[in-house]
Amino acid sequence: MAHDEVSGIDSAASDSSAVETSHRTSAGTAVIGSDVENPGEPPHRARVTDLDPAKAKHADRTVYTLFYLSIAGSIFALAAYMAFPIEDGDPVALRLNTLFIGLGSALALFGIGLAAVHWGKALMVDKEGIDVRHPVRGTDETRARAVEIFDQADKESGFGRRTLIRNSLIGAIIAFPLPGLVLFRGLGPQDQDPVELLSHTMWKKGARLTLDPSGIPVKASDITIGSVFHIIPEGLNEREDLLEQKAKAAVLLMRLDPADLNISPEREGWSYDGIVAYSKICTHVGCPVALYEQQTHHLLCPCHQSTFDVVNEAKVIFGPAKRPLPQLPIEVDSEGYLVAQSDFHEPVGPSFWERS
Repeated sequence: MAHDEVSGIDSAASDSSAVETSHRTSAGTAVIGSDVENPGEPPHRARVTDLDPAKAKHADRTVYTLFYLSIAGSIFALAAYMAFPIEDGDPVALRLNTLFIGLGSALALFGIGLAAVHWGKALMVDKEGIDVRHPVRGTDETRARAVEIFDQADKESGFGRRTLIRNSLIGAIIAFPLPGLVLFRGLGPQDQDPVELLSHTMWKKGARLTLDPSGIPVKASDITIGSVFHIIPEGLNEREDLLEQKAKAAVLLMRLDPADLNISPEREGWSYDGIVAYSKICTHVGCPVALYEQQTHHLLCPCHQSTFDVVNEAKVIFGPAKRPLPQLPIEVDSEGYLVAQSDFHEPVGPSFWERS
């Protein structure tokens, strides 16, 4: 340890003291003392609607007018849906239908949103407050305070007092979802039952299994063990509603060793010499089940990873799907071509169609 001959003070101790002094006075490490007073909240600035009753009345009229405008937009969207039908496939009608329904729905949503914002900014009480945290308990005092808060909120917002605003808001909220609900009906044909159409496909007794997309019929002798084919019903390519029918009738055809198949008694005869056919439409949300694992005999849906075991009648072994893939009963005709024995015996696609 160094020693100063003149002052008689150890230099190391002197250096340490200097460093401590420097730390205490460094602006970069200074800490605000605890004795600083809380500056509090800024003074409240009254709005023009707080000072002038005429301005408040004008804001009141603006809010309920916007709510009524929202109701008008919802009604306009409903009228546009009926005025511009799209069943005939006319592109002009489709364009007008989309345009006016969109404008009506946008006006309905815009009216509600703008009215709510203007109501909050111009009419509701805007004084600042402090919400002190407290334990969440179900005591009588807590329940009484909750009632008090709701009552205070009602008074501050004017919800109970401003009847025109309240009633127009309720009307706008009721009217706004109606166009969306009506549009769901447009997803299916207007002159037929959509549930009935979705319950049946093009498959029928004697319909040949053909390759997708060529439409070439498939012979049983062409199917080797371990192979898989994408299949569509004969005549599908000639249909005007090709996409709609294919979305229900697409099939995966596979051949396994007959000894590997676990067939239930009620499905005896649905397959031919180890050849089985299952719907390609996933029973989760309708995605195409297009991946076949040859070694495990598993079918995989790439969308949400639902996995089906072909050996055990395409039962679900993993993923969100809730029921097996529907099986298409098949046989061989006199010329050796694979044909359907009937349509599927259960609805194709997402499981919610079973509710019908």
